[in-house]
Amino acid sequence: MSLLDVLEGQPADRIAIVVPDAGARITYGSLRNQVEAMAEAFAAAGIGRGDRVALALPNGPPAIVCFLAASLAGAAAPLNPGYREEEFRFYLEDTAARLLVVPPDAGEEARRAAEGRMPILEAAIDAQGVVRLAGGGAGRTGRNACATETDVALVLHTSGSTGRPKRVPLSHGNLLVSLDNIVNTYQLGPDDVALCLMPLFHVHGLMASALATLRSGGTVVIPSRFNALSFWRLVRESGTTWYSAVPTIHQLILARLGQERPPGAERLRFIRSCSAPLAVETAQRLEAVIGAPVLEAYGMTEASHQMSSNPLPPAQRKFGTVGPGTGVEISIMDATGSHLDSGQVGEVVIRGPNVTAGYENNPEANASSFTNGWFLTGDQGVLDSAGYLRLTGRLKELINRGGEKISPLEIDEVLRGHPAVAEAVCFGVPHPSWGEEVAAAVVLNNAASEADLLAYCRDRLADFKRPKKIHIVDAIPRTATGKIQRRVVAEALAAPQA
Repeated sequence: MSLLDVLEGQPADRIAIVVPDAGARITYGSLRNQVEAMAEAFAAAGIGRGDRVALALPNGPPAIVCFLAASLAGAAAPLNPGYREEEFRFYLEDTAARLLVVPPDAGEEARRAAEGRMPILEAAIDAQGVVRLAGGGAGRTGRNACATETDVALVLHTSGSTGRPKRVPLSHGNLLVSLDNIVNTYQLGPDDVALCLMPLFHVHGLMASALATLRSGGTVVIPSRFNALSFWRLVRESGTTWYSAVPTIHQLILARLGQERPPGAERLRFIRSCSAPLAVETAQRLEAVIGAPVLEAYGMTEASHQMSSNPLPPAQRKFGTVGPGTGVEISIMDATGSHLDSGQVGEVVIRGPNVTAGYENNPEANASSFTNGWFLTGDQGVLDSAGYLRLTGRLKELINRGGEKISPLEIDEVLRGHPAVAEAVCFGVPHPSWGEEVAAAVVLNNAASEADLLAYCRDRLADFKRPKKIHIVDAIPRTATGKIQRRVVAEALAAPQA
């Protein structure tokens, strides 16, 4: 069993991938042939079982074909094409990559990082919709043995927001279980058309948008990049039935909506949100204007993406939660490792066949991240009596003000309730007496002063929770996948509070 099974059982002439920018349409039969041919090409370039193939590719068929092929010949290590040379050098060395794949006439930073260290191949799609390789040199001939369920298919890194990024190996078995969980959660099938808005170098876009759609026999539409101005035209012309995105993208879509349902929205079965907290107000407005249920999900790299999700109607969905576990066991633990009852706040822990067996070459991280078969997510949360999970923050992001533990997410939500606030992020800053004090940064969509915002918080938050300083900024730093970087914001804006 391997990721090649994702393409099994589908009619050869069914459309698997649509590339609206290029007008290309790739059938399942062609996609499978391309993946097998590419795997042979990687083997001919010297890639064997366990060898890592680094991919620095933008969204498009080359990213999917090369990923699947690399997972069969060795293991795929997708990288953000926007990295700088030093970042590429770190990830290439850390993964022990044996080969780098880039687009033609692009990827200069990656090329410089790899020069003299490994072969560099170019992947591009031709006029017939076939992805082909060029460059490099053959290391040997012949085809690799087929990958097995226990072989590593994908190597990714954690975001590294609190230290050196940790290397996460995910097996073919891990990924296939997760894909089936996603397909079952949303009842995906051959009639579904998914619009891929997330980058394919990240587990959200790769697993939820692309591979889960292919696993179900549906069609994935892959624009080269998200464009809010052409979004609804693309939805309408492609017949999109669902899409998954981070809250930032949902907010950009909302900002260009009026009060009328846009043409094309009538085909949407649901809208999925994941990878960062979705404001309840955003979810409710999306539903009200678009007319499709908004389902917030919870995922992370170590779990091969999805761990929980609000379900499709007629089952109950609860705004402000990330739903119950989706083929994954979820529990709440205290600091001693004891499981807590529903309604009690603690650390979210998970276990299931989609969860990584452990970080690579990092015994210290493994010792602190696993206990009695449970993986400690580092997220704080609470389960209700029906098993729906509400996340209350990252444990390492909690603000400790004189012994009072404050969740930044709570303050974020209050600030976003102000009619002039488009985005908000709360963080802790050093304080000589309290240890930490509460501060925040906001992006405005209407005129408001810091005094207005402070007064708004004064009416809605206990004194110890209220931000003492609110910075009004043009933009809030985020990762490439839309996650807020509280540490980066704090370092950029926070002076010690006296």
